Amino acid sequence: MVKVELKNGIEKEFENGTTVADIAKSLGGGIYKAACAARVNDIVCDLRTPITTDSKVEILTFDDEEGKKAFWHTASHILAQAVKRLYPEAKFAIGPAIDNGFYYDFDVKEAFSPEDLEKIEQEMKAIVKSGIELEKFELHPDEAIKMLEEMGEPYKVELAKEHSDKGEPISFYKQAEFTDLCAGPHLMNVSAIKAIKLTNCTGAYWRGDASKAQLCRVYGTAFPKASQLEAHLTMLEEAKKRDHNKLGRELELFTTSDIIGQGLPILLPKGARIIQLLQRFVEDEEQKRGWQLTKTPYMAKSDLYKISGHWDHYQDGMFVLGNEEDGKECFALRPMTCPFQYQAYLNRGRSYRDLPMRLNETSTLFRNESSGEMHGLIRVRQFTISEGHLMCTPEQLESEFKGCLELAIYMLKTLGLYEDVSYRFSQWDPEDTQKYLGTKEQWDEAQGIMKQILDHLEIPYKVGIGEAAFYGPKLDIQIKNVFGKEDTLITIQIDQMLSKQFGMEYVDKDGTKKNPYIIHRTSIGCYERTLALLIEKYAGAFPTWLAPVQVKLLPIADRHIDYVNEVREKLEAHGIRCEVDGRSEKIGYKIREAQLEKVPYMLLAGDKDIENNVISIRSRKLGDIGSMSIDEFVEKILEEVRTKKID
Repeated sequence: MVKVELKNGIEKEFENGTTVADIAKSLGGGIYKAACAARVNDIVCDLRTPITTDSKVEILTFDDEEGKKAFWHTASHILAQAVKRLYPEAKFAIGPAIDNGFYYDFDVKEAFSPEDLEKIEQEMKAIVKSGIELEKFELHPDEAIKMLEEMGEPYKVELAKEHSDKGEPISFYKQAEFTDLCAGPHLMNVSAIKAIKLTNCTGAYWRGDASKAQLCRVYGTAFPKASQLEAHLTMLEEAKKRDHNKLGRELELFTTSDIIGQGLPILLPKGARIIQLLQRFVEDEEQKRGWQLTKTPYMAKSDLYKISGHWDHYQDGMFVLGNEEDGKECFALRPMTCPFQYQAYLNRGRSYRDLPMRLNETSTLFRNESSGEMHGLIRVRQFTISEGHLMCTPEQLESEFKGCLELAIYMLKTLGLYEDVSYRFSQWDPEDTQKYLGTKEQWDEAQGIMKQILDHLEIPYKVGIGEAAFYGPKLDIQIKNVFGKEDTLITIQIDQMLSKQFGMEYVDKDGTKKNPYIIHRTSIGCYERTLALLIEKYAGAFPTWLAPVQVKLLPIADRHIDYVNEVREKLEAHGIRCEVDGRSEKIGYKIREAQLEKVPYMLLAGDKDIENNVISIRSRKLGDIGSMSIDEFVEKILEEVRTKKID
């Protein structure tokens, strides 16, 4: 017998080898029907997993994040089965669960049309109605490769050969006539997937490499109930309205040009103004907190990146200028600022009295992202970041880390983004140590220190294995865009490797030389990404302090233009950003135009306003709010700017 502790703290005994599915059945039919996957001793696994030792078991449903993944992963297999039935010549690549759904990559002669997607979706629904059970089986790597070769699946063969190096059995899932190479977990039966919608079809390179085959990627989503799907599709429609890639162009915040290149956006005057406001805000706040500004080069010789480890661990993500094989100096555009700022530390000898040393910089960086990863302002090849590096003693590490986190939280709250973020403790992958600098002992030490700090600060984090930087663990502050795609907005990293690499030392109180700890951090992250998220958060209606145009001045008739220009001069003298709409259009038309531009305030001037030396005010949010003297309005708007009020 094995003893099982369930989520509610109840303990039960079961026969040795009882599956999680059987345990779920014993808890009631409703629980069994809702079960998607399980967490056994904190490891997410399949419902088919047998329990052979005393264990802690949690049944995961669609309400749980990992349960959703198993649900959507199963839906991706249903998609692949439907495609195989309708297009037998299709070759299969990968089909994972993603945020808010799933996708599957296919090698087909022609990309699927909307009509094709409709046919595939109908076939998927037929498969669900058939109630097929999913069966899991394992094969020795040699047998697995042979079977996949006989099936004519070259992409699966490639994946199996990579896994064969480990010598472990390779798992497959079978549903009726369809079999797929997969680690799982999956549902027991396809019938739980009641509502399906294929949402999009795009191109995608195999392994994200433009030099490899271009595949057809089909996106979809699925839910246990039709009402959930309907709510999700409604959310997607709202998301399309807020999509920064669409709205940002409509509001003339940014644009792109094919002859400049993908991932290289052009900030138009209004977008550039918002970035400028953010940069000034960040740099002023960092200065208040003891950060010292540096300005370092955009490029460096390969020698610098070889010391830092970027040349060996990050070169594929860099723009390299020149070729070392030609015997000439080879340069690269900087992908991050840390090795440059270390030279500021190394400018002279340091003692413990110089620490902590906080160096910040508004850094323009360059990363050679693959073309398939580009998306508006969210992921680009040239971007600007609020970067900083802090050198400190071991005793200062926790308080300085806390200070970096407090700065990030202050920024997020001021921007109105704090409620939208989550935390990820990004750790190294002990199964793939070639990606990292240092030894297991050094990583265990660094991650242990960081865990202790995060626990002391009571940060509610999730662990991300394999998400660490190559030189140290990090706290990633994660945020989702309107479509549910998660990205990292802010990072705070602990590094004990690079100070040794660069020979960075300080003389301690006892006269000995030691290497400082380094904290890598951003305070607001990438400005372009932050702008994208703010566009989506506020649907382009930015808080007054951030609005590129805060006031639109609207003369009712041509005879009122001189008075309006006098008002404009007074507002501009106080730093208020305003524009005059002097066109010979009806006032209703001008108001509608200003509303479409999402300007916080419209000031109207007519005969009575001039006679009483006032202005009529219309708020973006409240509509008409009456007349006010110019001085009163200036005081009101400046208070909003000073407090950085969020509507």
